[in-house]
Amino acid sequence: MPIDPATAKALTAVVSNVVRDGETGKKVLLIIIAPVIGLLLLMAMILQILTLPFTILGTAFSGDELAYVQNMRADTAYTQLIGKEDADYKESYGQTFAEMTLSSGSTQVVYYNQLDSRWADIPYGTTGTIGESGCGPTALAIIVSTLTSTDHGPIEMSEWSVAHGYRCEGNGSYHSLIPDGARTFGLKAEGATSQDAAKIAQALADNKLVGVIMGKGHFTSSGHFIVLRSITDSGKILVADPASKQRSEQAWDFNIILNEAQKGAGASGPFWIISQ
Repeated sequence: MPIDPATAKALTAVVSNVVRDGETGKKVLLIIIAPVIGLLLLMAMILQILTLPFTILGTAFSGDELAYVQNMRADTAYTQLIGKEDADYKESYGQTFAEMTLSSGSTQVVYYNQLDSRWADIPYGTTGTIGESGCGPTALAIIVSTLTSTDHGPIEMSEWSVAHGYRCEGNGSYHSLIPDGARTFGLKAEGATSQDAAKIAQALADNKLVGVIMGKGHFTSSGHFIVLRSITDSGKILVADPASKQRSEQAWDFNIILNEAQKGAGASGPFWIISQ
């Protein structure tokens, strides 16, 4: 909307006075900057709450507060933990999945399980193990080993994740681990959301792999990385689940994957289409 000459003249006079009056200028600047600083501090506090280990959060929150924070963290899928009482632990811990491939579907995929006895108890960072919280590097190992035809196992990928800052200590891995890790090993990565169902389906039909961070549902009670490896003639999705061989041998309704993929994922996710 155009400003009439009288209003423009008045605004010009105000700006001129502010410029001449150094003290007033400082006050105006402070009024402008203060809300921005406050917002940044609030964002930093929220990020800390979402990513700090539970042991530290327990000293700051208790009772209903702690339960609320835990639910909020689960909704972001940064918490990617498997406990000894979880079904995945009981299914996979102590087994060895040596030289295993998933050959159903159009793409033969190298399979690794984070609870494999060869590395389940190896530390992932300083506050957990690969078996407990290493679904991210294990999913990355599946993707990179399959598409490069070169063995890059969970131990190597866990060490790479920690060294390059993708370990979310006390929880799991930052979502950017999958696309950034894939690119580091010479692959292409493109982010997608649940609204890109046709693109994801076509990528799988073209023998590409799709990494995804899942939210609460059939695959996890909090957050969990899996790999979509193929699509059947009937439109079902085949997966490589780093915590469950059983789920990796099932055909899944595409809508389950789309609906349970983490809606608030970072790094342009929750899906990442990976190709050579």
